Amino acid sequence: MADLLPLLDAIPDLELPTMPKRILLAATLMVASPAFVIAETTAHLNDEAKILIKQFATSLKGELVSAIKAGGPSNAIAVCEDRAPAIANSLSESSDWTIGRTSLKTRNPDNAPDAWETKILKQFEGLKAAGNPVEPMSYAAVVEEDGQKQYRYMKAIPTQEVCLACHGKQLNPAVVEALEAAYPQDQATGYSAGDIRGAFTLSKPL
Repeated sequence: MADLLPLLDAIPDLELPTMPKRILLAATLMVASPAFVIAETTAHLNDEAKILIKQFATSLKGELVSAIKAGGPSNAIAVCEDRAPAIANSLSESSDWTIGRTSLKTRNPDNAPDAWETKILKQFEGLKAAGNPVEPMSYAAVVEEDGQKQYRYMKAIPTQEVCLACHGKQLNPAVVEALEAAYPQDQATGYSAGDIRGAFTLSKPL
C-alpha cells in the first residue's frame, strides 16, 4: 500500500468530495484485484504448459534420433508409435495436466483434434499463410466443457528436417511399408520443412 501512496493525488474525487482518497484507492484496488489474480494464474499455467511441452519434445526427439541412428527412419516409426503415448501419459500422471499431440492430418487416429483444437489449428495455419513464423505460435484459453472449466493450451509444432524422413513428400519404400503396417489410416505425409506438423495440446481442470 505504501508504494501506491504517490498515486493518491492522481485519483479523481469522482463527484464524491467527502470520500477520503485513501478509502477510494482501497476500494479501487479491491475491485481490480481479481483481474490481477487471473493474470498471475494464467501466467503460471502458461509457464507450466511450456515446461511440460519442452520435456515431452526433448524426450521424444531424443528417442527418435537414437532410433534413426540405430536402424534408419523405419525404426523410428515403431518408437514413435509406442513411446510418444508413453511419454505423454507419464507426464500427465506426474502433473495435473492432460498432455498430447494433435494435427489436422493425423497419423494415429487417437490423436484426432476435437472441435476446439481444430479451430486453433486452422488459426495457426491462417497465421502461417499470412507470413508469421510457426515456432512461437501458441494459444491459451479457459474453456467450459460439461460444466467444468478447463485451461487449455496449444503450441504449434514446426516440421523440421528430421521429420521429413517419415512425414515428407518422398519417402523411402521401407518407411512406406512400415507406415502402412502401423498406421493404415495415416494422413501425416506430404509435409515440407517449416510447415505446421500439428500442435502440442494440454488441458488442466480449474
